[in-house]
Amino acid sequence: MESQKVTKEQLQKIQDQQKKLRNVLTDIGVIEVRKHEALHAQAVISQEIEENKKELEKEYGAINVDMTTGEYTEIVKDKE
Repeated sequence: MESQKVTKEQLQKIQDQQKKLRNVLTDIGVIEVRKHEALHAQAVISQEIEENKKELEKEYGAINVDMTTGEYTEIVKDKE
């Protein structure tokens, strides 16, 4: 009995589609790794910011800092 086959063109189309799919899935994996790395970097920076805030508060008390000039104003808490 002779084996049945799709045409060469059909086989090529299937192979091309599968290759494109593998490439896209690989790209998604790379993007997910980069996303994870970016989220980790963001967490590290946020922690550094919090530590710096604590240092500044220790030295100056509760303040708001103008990011352009470096001037600060004290944060006044309402007495209720």
